[in-house]
Amino acid sequence: MTAAPAVEAVELVKHFGQTRAVDGVSFVVPTGTVLGLLGPNGAGKTTLVRMLTTLSVPTGGTGRVAGYDILREPTQVRRSMGLTGQAATVDEILTGRENLKLIGSLYGLPKSHVREATERLFDRFDLTEAADRMAKTYSGGMRRRLDLAVSLLAAPPILFLDEPTTGLDPQSRSGLWAVLRELVDEGTTLVLTTQYLEEADHLADEIVVVDHGKVIAAGTPTQLKDQAGQASVVVTLTNAADLDDAARLMRSHSPEVHVERGSRRLTARAAGLGDMTRIAAVFESSGIELDDLGLARPSLDDVFLHLTGHRAEAEAADGTTEQTPEGVTP
Repeated sequence: MTAAPAVEAVELVKHFGQTRAVDGVSFVVPTGTVLGLLGPNGAGKTTLVRMLTTLSVPTGGTGRVAGYDILREPTQVRRSMGLTGQAATVDEILTGRENLKLIGSLYGLPKSHVREATERLFDRFDLTEAADRMAKTYSGGMRRRLDLAVSLLAAPPILFLDEPTTGLDPQSRSGLWAVLRELVDEGTTLVLTTQYLEEADHLADEIVVVDHGKVIAAGTPTQLKDQAGQASVVVTLTNAADLDDAARLMRSHSPEVHVERGSRRLTARAAGLGDMTRIAAVFESSGIELDDLGLARPSLDDVFLHLTGHRAEAEAADGTTEQTPEGVTP
């Protein structure tokens, strides 16, 4: 028998007055996988997460988390998942250890479980030395890790992460990615929103691209990249004087060859690894020296440009995040 999906969105709709923040979104997240919700600011990603985690009531449609309906069984949904929002929600005047103790008591967890889980989570998130310091003394990366530790205290099988690494430095971001991958390897299902294309590419098994409240594309990172164009064979020459001869060689295998004279680089469209192998063999017998030869696929940024007409960085440049309209109760 096929296991039931961990998360399902079924024609979810959310209106704020005349604004259709989410407009008929559906997707399925298999157990033990990572779904990346990718889209520009204001696309509806956070609103989707709020509906699926029972923080906001849909205008239409429904969803299921761990098999429980978000409208009819909200209590069971909340017991089955954890949530880390865009901003760390730890209590700054409590120590790291006290934060987990507080949440454990709110969950009604046994004190022995909270003590054991706290030590395990602090060790996993490299917070042991800071466990008895007030959270207000933590760096941004430490607060984010503490927030994630709080979300995992009850060992939820499904974890929603709303832009989990926003504001973190590259080292902290990379460290958090490693921890998230460990969680997935252990069976946790992740649903994450992100405005970092590299993050979606690194973590997500499947990506749903949302724009203006609608799904405009879905698939694996590789499938989405294929939509943005073919792969290319990129050759970097040792000597710029060989550019013309090298271009003639490459054109004998691919009519469209782009020459970058300043960088000594040649680029040709390719269907796959076979083209790269053939071009490599031609150069090997030609006597033309190469610094590098490789296969370059379109990036997720190319996908974003292809689908929306703009690059993701243009949307995320001001660092703003999606907000519920003022005066509206979710």
